[in-house]
Amino acid sequence: MRTYKRKTDKGKTPPDVMLRAVQMVINEGRSVNSVAKDFTIPQKTLDRYVKKARTQNENRTEIKLERVGYFNRRQIFSHEHETLLADYLKRASDIYYGLTPKELRKFAFQYASSNKFEVPANWTKNKMAGEDWAAAYIKRNNSLSLRCPQATSLSRATSFNKTNVNMFFSNLKTVYNRLHLEPSDIWNVDETGITTVQKPDRIIARRGFKQIGKLTSAERGTLVTLTVAVSASGNSIPPFCIFPGVNFGPVGSLGDANPSGWMKEEHCIKFIKHFIHHARCSKERPVLLLLDNHESHLSVPALDICKENGVTVLSFPPHCSHKLQPLDRSVYGPLKKYCNSAIDNWMVNNAGKTFSIYDIPGIVKMTLPLAATPTNIMAGFRKTGICPFNENIFPDTEFLASYVTDRPAPNHEGDEIDRNEVNGVEEQVNEVEEAQVNEVEEEQLNEVEEEQVNEVEEAELNEVEEEQVNKVEEVQVNEGEKDQVNKVEEQVEVDKKNKEPLLSPEEVRPFPKAGPRQNARRARKKETNCYFNRHSNKRSTTTRKTKCEKKKITS
Repeated sequence: MRTYKRKTDKGKTPPDVMLRAVQMVINEGRSVNSVAKDFTIPQKTLDRYVKKARTQNENRTEIKLERVGYFNRRQIFSHEHETLLADYLKRASDIYYGLTPKELRKFAFQYASSNKFEVPANWTKNKMAGEDWAAAYIKRNNSLSLRCPQATSLSRATSFNKTNVNMFFSNLKTVYNRLHLEPSDIWNVDETGITTVQKPDRIIARRGFKQIGKLTSAERGTLVTLTVAVSASGNSIPPFCIFPGVNFGPVGSLGDANPSGWMKEEHCIKFIKHFIHHARCSKERPVLLLLDNHESHLSVPALDICKENGVTVLSFPPHCSHKLQPLDRSVYGPLKKYCNSAIDNWMVNNAGKTFSIYDIPGIVKMTLPLAATPTNIMAGFRKTGICPFNENIFPDTEFLASYVTDRPAPNHEGDEIDRNEVNGVEEQVNEVEEAQVNEVEEEQLNEVEEEQVNEVEEAELNEVEEEQVNKVEEVQVNEGEKDQVNKVEEQVEVDKKNKEPLLSPEEVRPFPKAGPRQNARRARKKETNCYFNRHSNKRSTTTRKTKCEKKKITS
């Protein structure tokens, strides 16, 4: 029973109290009844332990009790095996392949069956452990708990690996050594979405109701893109908003419009000009701009404007902004919470009205200063290892999600060169090995002949010695000694069976692992972390854009 409660306190007498009571009866000669009253122990219970002590300690001067109280409930797995199982569950959760309660029950049965443990009949019938065992197991292991996981895409989980992170920090270190930047010259820019439908905060309500509601403006909200740029010194520039629509407001407004409300290449060019105006950068006062490698950021005109005004552009590896981008780490989380609370208050103060995109600028004006504080901004740069520079900011546990693939992306452009180099090296190795084999074969033949002669002589001597020893043993060993030898041999065989190595949980159910990467050429080149002020990276970007435009024209 999962919720069983004891009805009495029988069998809960501490062992040291029971031992003192037994010693007083045996050593001091007191009656069982009087000692039982003094220690508040049932008379029959104390009498039973006194008889056990006298039987077990007839030839001993010191009285001992082997066991006090009821026997513990028999468990399927020992403490050691349960610890191994808990380590497996934690490892599976760390690599984002955690087990559900039902999968745990199935795996427990597989683990017990593989190691030939004795299991209850209902385990064998259902091919899984019981619900009571699973609940008790999690309760016994304080390091485990039932959690609701957050959905994470495969690209995001596997792209954040040591190869990509080391490449990013290598490029960042190159920029630092070349430009000698101050914290005020290191900037991060990113977009986030603000919708007209907020996520309501928790409220206090009546207990027992299954559904508690709170008003929003609509079922689905309209998206407004907010672009923010912050520096490692804690400063920020006015935000840049992109509204859904065709026409924007008056000339000079800090924003733009398009039907989708998302950032596009033409909007990125406007924002770059907006950023250069407020950051006051030039070739004499260069700055570093960190951003994700979304296609809207990589337009050739925008990169040309950056180069002309001393802006060095460095992109994050794909799908790694949740770990490497300062705005995502410390600013946008508080901003979303403040916006949700502000929209909740707006709905209360404007009862019966609908919150629209025209009200978002006022909400952003009120909430952005609360989220983009110097403390939060500098904490984001520090947590990502960008400023102060710390390429070892992420421990190995941060990369466990990439265990499944755990391999760098192949370089398809250098496949032919690599194959030629490998073939040349293999031919050289084969030639060297053939020359070595010819020289060594003659020496080995001579050594083998000498060893065979020595082995034959030793074998003949050993056979003679064994025959003599066997004759002597047959004379000396009697029938009783033979029986003892047979018993010892049987015991050794039993011990060998008991000491057979048990299978670990990982051997029973290996962790998921992707196969080797195929060297087939991709139709589309995979994006990587890029340092766009380099001529080669800019040239590849220009070539790719030109090819895309040609395809659009021909189609």
